[in-house]
Amino acid sequence: MFDCFNRNINYLRVSVTDRCNYRCTYCMPEEGVKLLSHSDILSFDEIVKVVSFGVKQGITKVRITGGEPLVRKGIVDLIGMIADIDGINDLSMTTNGKLLPELAEPLKNAGLQRVNISLDTLDPERFRQITRVGELIEVMQGIEAAKKAGLTPIKLNCVIKKSNLEPDAKLVAQYAKENNLEIRFIHEMDLKKGSFSVVEGGDGGNCSACNRLRLTANGMLKPCLFNNLEFNVRELGIEKAFEQALHQKPKSGHRNSTGNFYNIGG
Repeated sequence: MFDCFNRNINYLRVSVTDRCNYRCTYCMPEEGVKLLSHSDILSFDEIVKVVSFGVKQGITKVRITGGEPLVRKGIVDLIGMIADIDGINDLSMTTNGKLLPELAEPLKNAGLQRVNISLDTLDPERFRQITRVGELIEVMQGIEAAKKAGLTPIKLNCVIKKSNLEPDAKLVAQYAKENNLEIRFIHEMDLKKGSFSVVEGGDGGNCSACNRLRLTANGMLKPCLFNNLEFNVRELGIEKAFEQALHQKPKSGHRNSTGNFYNIGG
C-alpha cells in the first residue's frame, strides 16, 4: 500500500505494552509514568486483527515493541498468533534483553525471527545510571540466550548523544564486532522539540523513504513518530484507521507534543 507521497508502506511496529522493567533516563522519568488501564490496552485478538488487516494491504514486516514487550503477560502466545498470519516475511522484536534468558527459546519456537537488543554501554555502573534499575549482566545473558536460540541476526541498539566515537559507543561497537553482532547507533531524540536524525546502520529517521506505521498499545494507529496524528482502531474501525493513517501520513516528521517513547515504541 502507498501513501500520498508514493512511499510503499510495508512495515508495522506494534507496541504491546507501555510498561517497562527499566527506567532509562532518555525514555522515562525516574518516578515512572501513569500507566494505561488494562481495559485500554488492546487484547491479543485485537492486535492480531489489526496486523492481519495490514498484511492483507501489503504489510510484510512486523516489529513488536513496548515499553518492554517481554513484560506483557502471554507474549509468547501473541508471537505465535502473529507468526501464523500468512504474508509476514520479517517478524522481529525490540527488547532490553532482561527477560530473554527464559524467553528466547520459547519466542523462537513460537515464530519470532530476530531481535534488536538495547545496549548503550559496557560499563556496569554507567548501565545502572542509564537504566536506573538494571544490571548489565542481565543484558549480556539475554544476548547469549538469543544467540543460542537462533534469534539472529541480533542487532544492538546503542543510543548516543552526538557521535558513535563516544567512549561507550566505541566499546559497544567493539563488542558487537567480536561477537558477530550488528549495531545501530541511534542519536538521542526529543519528541517535543522535534529532534531526530537518521539511524546509523538502519533506516529509521529517513523521512523520504519512511515505510512504516505504528500501532500503540491502546490502539492508536500513528503514521509518524514525530507527529500528533493518530487514529483509534476501536473507534474508527481498523479499515478506516488504516485509510486515514495512509492518507494523512506527513511528508516528514516535525514534533510530537502528546506522545512519549515508552508508549509509542520508538
